[in-house]
Amino acid sequence: MDPRASDRARHAALTRRVAHLADTRSEALDAQAAELQRIERDLHDGPQARLVAMGMTLDRAARLLDSDLAEARRLLLDARAASDRARHELRDLVRGINPPVLADRGLGDAVRALALDSLLDVDVRADLRGRLPAPLESAVYFAVTELLANTAKHAGARTVRIVLAHSGSALRVTVTDDGHGGADFARGTGLRGLQRRLDRFDGILVIHSPPGGPTTATMEIPCVLSSPKTSSSSVTG
Repeated sequence: MDPRASDRARHAALTRRVAHLADTRSEALDAQAAELQRIERDLHDGPQARLVAMGMTLDRAARLLDSDLAEARRLLLDARAASDRARHELRDLVRGINPPVLADRGLGDAVRALALDSLLDVDVRADLRGRLPAPLESAVYFAVTELLANTAKHAGARTVRIVLAHSGSALRVTVTDDGHGGADFARGTGLRGLQRRLDRFDGILVIHSPPGGPTTATMEIPCVLSSPKTSSSSVTG
């Protein structure tokens, strides 16, 4: 092949790749901005409004303590119920925000915490001798979270095995379940959404899910480890 033609082909492929990465990063930034707007709107319309109303209810109760104890008690019970509703709204609102264990102890321990909370029997093996960039840790954590949720909901599985390892140039995560198989990119948007989550890091998602199972989801993302992790590799069963 003509060397000049080969160079042109490589240059064209690189140009297409750069354009693809630019598009996926732009989509990620747009999604992040939309999510921040959602959080701001939901805080204003939900918990903030409830807290303001709860303060007014407590003021009314305080004024009635000496003149109408029964009504004051009723208002205090209303305020207690409002505080419970606000707490539930805040819990729902922060779903999708990084858990403290991810920031404090890294991806391996955060996935182990997921395993402990799962209704399935989840075995986690992590060999990460350092920390990943924070945005990548977050993306992989929520990808694993979604895979576990999908497995519990759709796969009919009892056990799941998660392996996280870094080869020196890439992170590789496999999630294998003993369910009935049949997972397919063409059905539903969940797997395509996971791939879009990885696109911003030039990562890939491969699904092997024959009828009858097992299903293995493999994520590979080029990256380097940085600061040493705060906990040693271990196994959670």
